[in-house]
Amino acid sequence: MPSISHRGEQMPSSPIRKLVPFAEAAKKRGTKVYHLNIGQPDIVTPQAVMDAVRHTNMTVLAYSHSAGFESYRKKLCEYYRRFNIELTPEEIIVTTGGSEAIQFALMACLDPGDEIIIPEPFYANYNGFAVASQIAIKPIFSSIEDGFKLPPIEEFEKNITSKTKAIMICNPNNPTGYLYSAEEMNVLKDICLQHNLFLFSDEAYREFCYDGHTHISAMNLEGMEQHVVLLDTISKRYSACGGRIGAFVTKNKAVYQAAMKFAQARLSPPSFAQIAGEAAVDLPADYFDEVKAEYLKRRDVLVNRLNKMPGVLCPNPGGAFYAIAKLPVTSAEDFCRWLLEHFSHNNQTVMMAPAAGFYSTPGLGLNEVRFAYVLNTDDINAAMDCLEIALAQYPNQ
Repeated sequence: MPSISHRGEQMPSSPIRKLVPFAEAAKKRGTKVYHLNIGQPDIVTPQAVMDAVRHTNMTVLAYSHSAGFESYRKKLCEYYRRFNIELTPEEIIVTTGGSEAIQFALMACLDPGDEIIIPEPFYANYNGFAVASQIAIKPIFSSIEDGFKLPPIEEFEKNITSKTKAIMICNPNNPTGYLYSAEEMNVLKDICLQHNLFLFSDEAYREFCYDGHTHISAMNLEGMEQHVVLLDTISKRYSACGGRIGAFVTKNKAVYQAAMKFAQARLSPPSFAQIAGEAAVDLPADYFDEVKAEYLKRRDVLVNRLNKMPGVLCPNPGGAFYAIAKLPVTSAEDFCRWLLEHFSHNNQTVMMAPAAGFYSTPGLGLNEVRFAYVLNTDDINAAMDCLEIALAQYPNQ
């Protein structure tokens, strides 16, 4: 029998979805599972976005331009201008979700064997995209005790080699919820300029910043125009994960032209979802006020409940809708599986994502879990009731 590729063997499984079979089995037993394991919001997708697709007068579902509909790219220029980011439609490639934007960035800017520095823990699929592109991730540890702030500049310096080509961040961060400050963004700027590196900035959660803090885009860093590649998506912004529409944004013409070759190879992004994305740009200015207030309420319930549990530590996230907590267990993965296989409270249990899957360095995050506070506060409280009782009953402390 023919064997699969080495790349296929090395491709990591999703730490977010690996426990799905156990959750499905629990549901078949009649147990209600509170899904705090995956960033699928329960926020209703805006009606205007759905209506734009329903009421389209398109008679042929044809290819769009490989960079996406020009009308949508012009709308995106309007959107980014709200954040003092001046772009032209020729600096934007519409992608099939933020995932494809990440892939384009890696493949357009790095060769097999090159290295990219990423503060860990990081979005687990970065690892998968790097493996697929035969690129080595050099992780730099950020600690839960420090709230996952940016590691010191010295940690970056000692990991930079002749093969280092880029730094990647997610801001606000998935999985930690950490929001990078202006000072931290300028540290990254200095490193990239000094060592001639790209800065890939995943800004999928730009709107969701809390406690009076504002988001600093990598595109706002003066002097970094030729170094920055902005990675974006409508998935979380408008609760439109299934739309699979993202954006690859850069002012570097050589990088743009290289990425366009990959965009042409996959022909075009989805047409209906581009219509949805275009409509989303015209949502009322106060749309995010209500959504952000809801996420803030959920964050406060989750973090307050967690930090009141004996032995649990959860930094207060400054953005996005994720939090990582350290639990009083040896193996968070075993605990998460036990919750689904053997535990129930009032015929209910909770599903979380073991955080070790968000670290690249073996042995880190073994007693940590990621929460996505994408459920309403009643469900979060019920899930926290389950977790608190489960921690008291868990036999493998």
